[in-house]
Formats: sequence, C-alpha cells, structure tokens
Amino acid sequence: MKVKTAVLRAAGKAEVIDRELPELASHEVLVKVAADNICTSEYGAFNGSRNRPTPLVFGHEWAGTVEAVGSEVSSVAVGDYVASGYYYDPYTLPSREGRTSECPHLMSADHPNDDGFFGNAGCAEYVVSSEVACYKIDDGIDPSVAALLEPLGTCCAGFRRFGCDFGDTVVVIGAGTMGILNALVAKAHGCRVLITEMMPKKLEAARRLGLEAIDVSAVDPVEKVKELTGGRGADGVIVAVAAASAYAQAIDMLKEKRGRLLIFAAGYPAPKWELDPNTVHYRRMVIVGTYGADYVDFKEAANLINMRAANFEELVEEKIPLDQIQHAFERACEPGMFRISVICNEE
Repeated sequence: MKVKTAVLRAAGKAEVIDRELPELASHEVLVKVAADNICTSEYGAFNGSRNRPTPLVFGHEWAGTVEAVGSEVSSVAVGDYVASGYYYDPYTLPSREGRTSECPHLMSADHPNDDGFFGNAGCAEYVVSSEVACYKIDDGIDPSVAALLEPLGTCCAGFRRFGCDFGDTVVVIGAGTMGILNALVAKAHGCRVLITEMMPKKLEAARRLGLEAIDVSAVDPVEKVKELTGGRGADGVIVAVAAASAYAQAIDMLKEKRGRLLIFAAGYPAPKWELDPNTVHYRRMVIVGTYGADYVDFKEAANLINMRAANFEELVEEKIPLDQIQHAFERACEPGMFRISVICNEE
C-alpha cells in the first residue's frame, strides 16, 4: 500500500512522496492520520539547527482513526480515534505502569529503514504503529488538539519528576507551546502558576488560558515573582527556554531553601550555565532534568485532553494541508509560532 508521506530531503527542503507502508505485524495497527503537528526537533532539522540524518521521514505528534489491526491486537479496535505516544515493550515486564518508552522520532536515527529513509513516518496519510503507542481520544476533539498528546505527555513526565505539590507556587520561564503546556500541567495538579514571557502574542495566549503572566519587557521577572509571593520566592521553577539568562533567573526566583528546578528545554547549540555548586549545597536545592515520557504520562495526557482541562486550541497556530509541507515547515520556523498542524486527510 503506497501512501503520501512527507519527507525532509535536506535542510530547507521538504516534499511529499508516495511511500510503501510495511505489512502489519501481529501487535500493530494501521491508522488513517487526520493531523500531525510539527515539533521543535523537526523544524530544527529543517532550519539546520539540529543535526538529523536525511532523507528523513518524520511525525510523532499525530492523531487519527484505526483502520485495521494485527492478529493479536487487543487494546484498540477498528474505528477507534487515537493519538500517538511512544513505543515500549509490553511483553517482558509484569505491569504497564511506569514502563519506559522509546521516542519514535529518535528510532532509526543511526540506521536507515529498508527503503533508505531514516525515522518513523507519522506525517503521512496512513501510519503503521504499535498498539501500545496508541491512546484513545474522545470523539469530537479536534485532531490537531489530540495530536498534542505527545508533547503534553512529556510535560506530565517532567512534573512527575519535579516533586512540587498541590498549593505550591511554580514559575514557568517561557510561554511557547511547551512552556504553556508545562504551566497547564502544573495548574491541573493544583499549583499556583506564574509564567514569564516578553512576546505580546504569547502573553495574551497564556492569560486567555487563565495563567498569571509576567511581561519581562516591562518588569524585572525575579523582582515580580518575589513581589507576588510576598518576598518568599517560588517553590519550583520550570525552565522551558534554553538560555543562560533563564537558568540564572530561575535560581534567583526560587525560595531560599529547598527550591526545585526542572530543566525542561534543550538548546542547540547548548547554552552555557555557570552554577556555583555551593549555592545548590547550602540552599538544599533539587535540580531535575527531564526528557520523553512513559505510559503513565501519556495516559494522564490523554485524560487531560479528553476532559478538556484547558482550551488547547490556543496552541494550534495554523492548519496546513500535507501537500503544502514545505510551506508548513517555513511557517513553523517563524519566530513566536505555536504548533503548525499538518492536515494529512480531510474529513
């Protein structure tokens, strides 16, 4: 079965080709993709800021309808509306809970597929996926919103490691897609959330989503956080932009003792961070890194989407047809954009 599939030929050059789909294995499903959102790592490969092998088929933020199932599939059925998480091994561990997953856009990164393409193709008319990577979404939810399951799941994973609790004050630095998703997860867990940003469009989006937004072009964000917390500082800070200044601000925003810092964003090239280890020691700080997500996190993300915990449509900037994939990437690379959603099949 040949399907229209987006491919990144080289930095700055994307196109749509006809590509043969693999046969379904016993625990795999065929999904008709409604929408696939372009993530940071993918437009980074397009603009040359991230080194990914080409030709690259891509797409791990997708949602669609199950069209066929393998002989041993039991968790989803034909007609189910699903969104994509990551693959994991469901057969050698005693329980699903907490299973470590593999990020599909990094699979096949070093070795090409049989047809010479690197990566996994979710930005296509149809995709073959493991059943365990599919999470059920309620009917009526916009596919471009459902496709936020993967990035939302990574925020759930980060918060699970973060260690902040109900009633804590959390600051998120950066109100891009991932910053706002981190803020919404913290808010869903009962935290008071402050979010810092300088771009008016992002500040407005954050406020429409009910977040306390601090305009860093108008005030000193550290002083404002101290003011809003009665001089105490934040219980935790999530750094959702990769910049040396953000790390310095985060340390200064934290409460004096036992503050928690979550390093969420990766930067290319990697930003420098000068941190005095004695500061961490005497202030008894907890610094946590996070990347990817597990089954439990995608399950939580699906619940948040299905219960409509926030107006996630705010984070879908524009919907562009699959046959305009070059334009979609060019739009995704423009500064200040939220998610560009590629429409792979019209309803």
